[in-house]
Amino acid sequence: MKTIVQIICCLCIGHSVLAQKMMTRNGEIKFEASMPAFEEIAAKNNSASCILDESNGEIAVLVLIKSFKFKVPLMEEHFNENYMESSQFPKATFKGKINNYAGAKSTSNKLYEVEGDLTIHGVTKHVKTKLTVTNSGDRTQLMGNLTVKPQDYKIEIPSIVRGKIAENVKISLNFNLEQKK
Repeated sequence: MKTIVQIICCLCIGHSVLAQKMMTRNGEIKFEASMPAFEEIAAKNNSASCILDESNGEIAVLVLIKSFKFKVPLMEEHFNENYMESSQFPKATFKGKINNYAGAKSTSNKLYEVEGDLTIHGVTKHVKTKLTVTNSGDRTQLMGNLTVKPQDYKIEIPSIVRGKIAENVKISLNFNLEQKK
């Protein structure tokens, strides 16, 4: 399975042989969709794959939906079966570019704009957000936040629970990339 994820990520980025690629298969993605006075709706995934081409800032991310873990197992089951339909839509992907990316030239935190195509639940939307990049020797850390609306990705929320789930889902990501070998 890990080999398949690596192949998909490599194909998404391109075929520059001399480009320096940074990657991880242990990226962290969290989301939170809680409403005040109701049960917490939050999950974490520690197995997201990300690959960054340092020569041009192209980036690709792949996350398996079933890898999101909730505090409440029943909530995880409902998330996979009723909302995300993860057997039909097993992954979410992002393919884009960090604008004006300078590569591993600086070790300090630097804020960049990243934009590209986010595919969730079989629906692709163009998104833009900010990404903090920190370079440290042979490692690069990417951190950012994004807000999405389930309805934009044709994720149906039944009216009986609609008031318990936030209209805007907050997503945070943290990738610690290393040179691809």
